[in-house]
Amino acid sequence: MTHQIAVRVPDEKAAALDRLIEQGRFASRSDALLEGLDRLLSDEREREIEDSYRRAQERRPNDEAAADAGLAAFAAWSDREGSEPV
Repeated sequence: MTHQIAVRVPDEKAAALDRLIEQGRFASRSDALLEGLDRLLSDEREREIEDSYRRAQERRPNDEAAADAGLAAFAAWSDREGSEPV
């Protein structure tokens, strides 16, 4: 299922986007915007994981088991996500 979302962008950003399409970087504006959204969502997910890990460390800064669990959770997430954005 997909959703159509109307977005207005300034002329200069639309022109820059069109140049990327002309250069063959993207097939369409939609493809370019979807890649940008994928990157944003991936970055946000990474930030959430880092924040969670930081909070765990603040609660138990000397607990080596908590640190190991955090690293294991991050490794599992990284393995699951692979090289593709979220």
